[in-house]
Amino acid sequence: MPVLKVNGRTHDVQAAEDTPLLYALRNDLALNGPKFGCGLSQCGSCTVLVDGQPVRSCVSTIGSVAGQEITTLEGLGSADKPSKLQQAFIDEQAMQCGYCVNGIIMRAQALLAQNPKPTEREVRVALDGHLCRCGAQNRMVRAVLRAAQEG
Repeated sequence: MPVLKVNGRTHDVQAAEDTPLLYALRNDLALNGPKFGCGLSQCGSCTVLVDGQPVRSCVSTIGSVAGQEITTLEGLGSADKPSKLQQAFIDEQAMQCGYCVNGIIMRAQALLAQNPKPTEREVRVALDGHLCRCGAQNRMVRAVLRAAQEG
């Protein structure tokens, strides 16, 4: 039985080791931040952090991440106390449907941990592999830059 460390808590997951991490997070742990988008690691909606690095959870198995620290959107903050990055997304109204925003925030969190003061170009390059159909990308870039500025 795989043991997952998610958002600072340890969980015994009743699933096979080749189960996609996304399924365990959503179905077994009831964490709805990561979304199922494409199932092919192409859209980024399922992105979580594994030991601080962005990982597409739709193609990562629970066996491959067992014992590592997994952080989901829920692990960054809460509705009552959002993280600085989450608050910047709220302040910039940087989402519409909200489907892609999980992956974009998680990728931005990894970027800011590695580079606390990125340029606009660095933010755009970091978020390049995430698909947003609503057209809110410019507001998302502003939100990441705002969070960096408020650091």
